[in-house]
Amino acid sequence: MGGNFDGAVRQPAAFMTARIPSFTDFLTTYAPDLLPGFRGSLPGGLMLPGGTLPGGPAGGGELVKNLPHATTIVAATCEHGVVLAGDRRSTAGNMIAKRDVEKVFRSDEFSAMGIAGVASVGLEFVRLFQVELEHYEKMEGRSLSLDGKANRLATMIRGNIAGAMQGLAVVPLFVGYEEESGTGRIFSYDVAGGPYEEHRFHSIGSGSVFANSSLKKLYHDDMQVQDTVLACVQALYDAADDDSATGGPDLTRRIFPVIATITEDGFRRVPDAESGEYAEQVVAGRMRLPDGPLAPLRTDR
Repeated sequence: MGGNFDGAVRQPAAFMTARIPSFTDFLTTYAPDLLPGFRGSLPGGLMLPGGTLPGGPAGGGELVKNLPHATTIVAATCEHGVVLAGDRRSTAGNMIAKRDVEKVFRSDEFSAMGIAGVASVGLEFVRLFQVELEHYEKMEGRSLSLDGKANRLATMIRGNIAGAMQGLAVVPLFVGYEEESGTGRIFSYDVAGGPYEEHRFHSIGSGSVFANSSLKKLYHDDMQVQDTVLACVQALYDAADDDSATGGPDLTRRIFPVIATITEDGFRRVPDAESGEYAEQVVAGRMRLPDGPLAPLRTDR
């Protein structure tokens, strides 16, 4: 901000324009360098202006491979809501980068997102999306619809397509409670945006194929919240059992999945102690049945 000769303070031009309900659109006008898609440098200055890795994609391949990556996220709808859960491991190449990373975040009162992909880029998207929803609500006096939130996130992901093509990809799993219908909904994305609505349950990340297979056996419609949480923890355990990049419950270090529920009461992050109880229940069951519980055949279908 600058001042004139009589001491009056002048606002930058971007602040004097018509009201812009989108925070990312406002930031594009005022400070585009602060957006993830426009970021011109990684720690150590290893990217060129415009987000190009030195020597092109091939030149930055080793760097990208060794950046911490988040792995497996699962979501499942339940009676009057939705559950979102993620393991805690991040990997850098063939190494464990961090054992207790968080990949599940509150977006606003009735929505949440989990991230898989390059962790640092994912965290930028989480923070920007949180501000985006808060900014819209302040400017318009109401919240975006759940479809509007999903589409807004798709636009943000599409803005990072240049980085994604060079290996700096992040793919979220977005969930929310729709007040009009009283149901939970799940949206997945690809690196070019999306979104794609998923029904009943879905998983993303390196262990997703194993988690989805587990949920196919354990999930049924209109599950209670507690049962859905338990099914998600079982799915994460199965993912960790077959995917080295997914971390299972660590009873020694007391590191358990991050679990969130979104219902008519809003977003709730399940406390670590409660998450630990679910994890211990699953581990105790696997001591008796290493391959997990058997899903009963339903003859009434």
